[in-house]
Amino acid sequence: MSGAGSRRTSRIRGRPTGVHSDRDEALENRKPTRGIGKDRSQAHGPIRLMDVSVRRLLVLGFGFLALLFIASLVYSYSVGSEEDEVARMARRSVTPLHAPKMMDLPQFQGEHRESLYWGTYRPHVYLGIRARTPRSLIAGLMWLGIKNGQYFLRHVCDDSDELSTYGWTDHNGRDYGRQVLVDHSISLTTSFLKDRQNGSGYGGDWAVRVNVKNRDSDEAKQDTIHLFFYMADEEGNSIGIGKDNDNFDGSTLLTFGSRKDVGRWELHLESMDDLEIHYSGFKTPHMHNLTELVQGALAFHARRTGRLLLPDAYESSSNVVVFQIIAKLQSKLDITFISGTGLKSSRVEERINQLRGMKLTSRLEEKQKDFEERYNSVFKLKDKVDSEALVVGRAAIGNLLGGIGYFYGQSKISIPKGFSLKNGDKFISYWPAALYTAVPSRSFFPRGAGISVFAWTSSGHWLDLINIDGWIPHEQILGAEALSKVPEEFVAQHPTNGNPPTLFLALHDLANGLKERKFSTKEATEVFAFLDRAYIRLGTWFQWFNTTQSGKALNTFYWHGRDNTTTKELNPKTLSSGFDDYPRASHPSDDERHLDLRCWMLLAANCMHSIAEFLGANGGLEKEYEIMAKGLQDFEILNQMHLDDVSGAYFDFGNHTEKVRLRWRDVGVDYHVKRELVREVLEKPQLTLVPHIGYVGLFPFMMGIIPPASSILGKQMDHISNRSTLWTDNGLRSLSRTSSLYMKRNTEHDPPYWRGPIWINMNYMILSALHHYSQEDGPYKIRVKAIYDELRSNLMRNIVRNYYETGFLWEQYDQTNKGKGKGAHPFTGWTSLVLLIMAEAYPSL
Repeated sequence: MSGAGSRRTSRIRGRPTGVHSDRDEALENRKPTRGIGKDRSQAHGPIRLMDVSVRRLLVLGFGFLALLFIASLVYSYSVGSEEDEVARMARRSVTPLHAPKMMDLPQFQGEHRESLYWGTYRPHVYLGIRARTPRSLIAGLMWLGIKNGQYFLRHVCDDSDELSTYGWTDHNGRDYGRQVLVDHSISLTTSFLKDRQNGSGYGGDWAVRVNVKNRDSDEAKQDTIHLFFYMADEEGNSIGIGKDNDNFDGSTLLTFGSRKDVGRWELHLESMDDLEIHYSGFKTPHMHNLTELVQGALAFHARRTGRLLLPDAYESSSNVVVFQIIAKLQSKLDITFISGTGLKSSRVEERINQLRGMKLTSRLEEKQKDFEERYNSVFKLKDKVDSEALVVGRAAIGNLLGGIGYFYGQSKISIPKGFSLKNGDKFISYWPAALYTAVPSRSFFPRGAGISVFAWTSSGHWLDLINIDGWIPHEQILGAEALSKVPEEFVAQHPTNGNPPTLFLALHDLANGLKERKFSTKEATEVFAFLDRAYIRLGTWFQWFNTTQSGKALNTFYWHGRDNTTTKELNPKTLSSGFDDYPRASHPSDDERHLDLRCWMLLAANCMHSIAEFLGANGGLEKEYEIMAKGLQDFEILNQMHLDDVSGAYFDFGNHTEKVRLRWRDVGVDYHVKRELVREVLEKPQLTLVPHIGYVGLFPFMMGIIPPASSILGKQMDHISNRSTLWTDNGLRSLSRTSSLYMKRNTEHDPPYWRGPIWINMNYMILSALHHYSQEDGPYKIRVKAIYDELRSNLMRNIVRNYYETGFLWEQYDQTNKGKGKGAHPFTGWTSLVLLIMAEAYPSL
């Protein structure tokens, strides 16, 4: 295999200048002393000898003590210096970058900000509403579901609830959404609508419609449903109870309160159906455990009365009020939030009427029609896909936008080794920050993970999270609600570990869009302002990668953070790459060269050069980005470092052996014998290419580095289209069947993740490259086009089929079991890319 050699960075070390002190010169020119003390040396007696010996001993003793004292000072100083350096690193990791904030741009203020104030910004619950403010008034829906003859409270999205399906069929990300939830025999449709009228408080008003139907109407297992709708104030402001909730006669004021942001507010309920209403008021600072709060109240009252009812009790100064609404199946109810009440100009009744009954029906139908028209005009799918695919594409964008959340809090940052805190904590807190982003999975990943950049507002929030060194935490787990859904081992973020800079894909297209004049004058002005403000932050982010993730040789990089001491992992994970257990060098070291990170850095350098060129940036950075991009684009150097001449495949490089396995071993623990899987190395590793064909090896192809006429492009087509390596009828698998780690567990508890399953994000990137090369003149153009068409068709067919069979988009798809969806669901992070695959919308290479 070629590539074992390394292009070392030429390091110029300055030689110390030969500057001598006067003292040094005097010592060098010193002559022997003659005659002094000659007679004394010949007159030693016993007493004299003893005197000299004692003096020598005293001198030696004091000298030894002095040396000890000096050594202790030096040690204390060095230890103190090390501790000071560790403390400095810890402080820097939680210090924000001193640069103007993205979210302070004029385009994110005023009308834009107010129009996005309220929304379905609590994606971890089945229906949750909040404002984009750190301590908000929040609302949400719960209901009692039946499973195996027992009642369970549905609130937080959870796979164990076993809903047949749930998700937004429509959502425009701003003021409208429609969601269908199927819980065994019950179907709930929730609709959300926002409105701003004269007299409204800040952010306007909103309404929720809940339609309940029995899917098994002929053999109804239950004839009523227990719904719970709550309002809670994170600031702790008191919430009042309406007077007429005991005798519902079609409409009622449920609750009311007052806040600085929206003024006085009211929540109203209207329904033409017979409803029974009960309530409970709670005083609590905690919002992440509302489910347990309601369950506790129901259980306590059930023990006393035998009925699952809230006790119609209200704690003094309650800041959480929950209403239990018992309705017959086939019911419909409208819940309306009105802000800015209590003024003569409020027009409360008129505004309520705009958001309930027939008027609400009409407005929801109008919004649904607008969403459909917008969907069709933007993606233009009618001539490209069938009607079933149209529905799935619509669900993909609806769920993506409906999964937007607003989070506020402080990320937890792991402390450096050798640093300890007085309180014993293992982490320090990032600065308080807000994040407005789409979540990849409402049930499994309800926190910011940088998966999808859907709007400037989202990317602006992400860029505002850069610290002084240019690092952005891998995951943003902000606030108690988000934290409650994350396993403890994934909470603390490590400042040495990066995250794939996928944001540059979107920014590169923005910059190209400006060059090609794809925007209106107003849009172009705003994009220019955005890129101009982002330039410093992006440059700092780029330099963080360029310095902290660099390898030994010039323009080489590797993902830091792999565990080189573990005996439990078959192949130490590379979590920061996003590919987790994808095979890398068996023995992590600083000799590694990671192909994917090299290509990400090429994308980033190209993007920074384009932005700098467009902005007319001075200071020489534009040229530096260009030089680096050319170096990373150099096809010969890429081949020297990463190409295997025999297979024509690109690989990582590092200290590696294939002779590694997991074996069971008996371990004694507390007088008990425990069996555990331990890694066993059967051969000494050596610096070599890491021979695993898969997604990582296709990065040079995905980034368009390979010339269209190169025979190496043909080799890539061989690997992609070969069923023994990557090809399946449902998409490209992540790792070749010929790999020694194909579908191997990484630990006793870690099943294969990136070692076989089909992932839509990488298939999208590969399709993008196939689409690019199918339009470039060369000997492989026709073959590339044929592979592109078949792969695109396979992916769409499998995702659509799974959606209709299961009701969900999935995190990944099984490469062996007929492409069956697996992992987290619903998953509309990168799996929502199926919509762009349908539309054949790809980033420019």
